Amino acid sequence: MSNDFIAIGRIEDIPRRGARCVNTAFGRIAVFRTAEDEVFAIDDRCPHKAGPLSEGIVHGRAVTCPLHNMVISLESGTALGADEGEVQTYPVRVEDGRLFIALSALPMAAE
Repeated sequence: MSNDFIAIGRIEDIPRRGARCVNTAFGRIAVFRTAEDEVFAIDDRCPHKAGPLSEGIVHGRAVTCPLHNMVISLESGTALGADEGEVQTYPVRVEDGRLFIALSALPMAAE
């Protein structure tokens, strides 16, 4: 169902162990690329103090917030270790080097 996904760039646009952001009407989404070329998308706001997760350090399938070192799973969006909290995750896929994010997962405007 490609209609549910929108193109957001190419995997080469994101450095390994780095991120780039996609701005939506509902906030920024950070799209991460791991050292193994896996791609994950989560809200770009740490649940602790709203730090920019896209500026954090990617290690394995997790990112460490640059403000207070909270570690967030890129797979589940939940805080790891003793920390608590979570961020929204978004389905993302790679097809022929192109990145797509699921429209259906984006928050809808409250009426």
